Amino acid sequence: MARILRLGIPKGSLQDATVQLFARAGFNIYAGPRSYFPSIDDPEIECMLIRAQEMARYVADGVLDAGLTGLDWVAEHEASTGGPCGVVALADLVYAKQSFGKVRWVLAVPEDSRYRTAQDLEGATIATELVRATEAYFKRLNVTVKVEFSWGATEVKPPMLADAIVEVTETGSSLRANRLRIIDTVVESNTQLIANPKAMADAWKATKLDNIALLLKAAIEAHGRVGIMLNVQRASLDRVLALLPALQRPTISPLSDPDWVAVNTIIEERTVRDLIPLLKGASAQGIVEYPLNKIVM
Repeated sequence: MARILRLGIPKGSLQDATVQLFARAGFNIYAGPRSYFPSIDDPEIECMLIRAQEMARYVADGVLDAGLTGLDWVAEHEASTGGPCGVVALADLVYAKQSFGKVRWVLAVPEDSRYRTAQDLEGATIATELVRATEAYFKRLNVTVKVEFSWGATEVKPPMLADAIVEVTETGSSLRANRLRIIDTVVESNTQLIANPKAMADAWKATKLDNIALLLKAAIEAHGRVGIMLNVQRASLDRVLALLPALQRPTISPLSDPDWVAVNTIIEERTVRDLIPLLKGASAQGIVEYPLNKIVM
């Protein structure tokens, strides 16, 4: 009988970014508009769409062997259970809805509010989706507040429905558009691949998950980078190498003409437009830029 790994894919804002990340890692996932069970081109994986807010609970309970969710929701689950949430963190995957970076849950108030620090909010009402972690934050500060769950559109609630909010942001643009001012960061978060401890005790599932983690991390490492190869005469090699940043060192290979070598390296994609003219000016020839899907560190 074939072995199956049950994998949770976050439904909602992270869904598209996660599907794209898996594609770069070599796994093609197709999520139909009405199905909660996406298809994947690996017969050993069974996917299920689960809200990121609930992922840690279902992985901890063993409904899923593994899943992807944010550190924020792992922390929220831990705060609600009063201790470790019973999942194993396999990989930090720093990507979000709009970018390859971390997100922040921030404490924000109206621009003209009298509140300047978290301590100023003694007795205030805070609206957020991240209720337990927010309560834990204010408890650490020894500040008494009323934390209310927000079903959405949290940015519009101050000052009439709440004194302040705790909301997730990547760039802060939505908060600024709603005339809100950030006064502190409650928690910083990025996506994690988490697993059930019993799944990790199964040798087959542990190996499968380790391989998935390796490929996902390799896809993230490749983001924003490209490969570049070129030919150069040995007499000009030092000039070319001085221009080339690299993960380690450029690969230099001899060509059929002993006076020439081939150089191959990985660089940040944003530097290419400035670098290629410099390389050409340093006598490099046959310059080729190529895309990267994965970099295994």
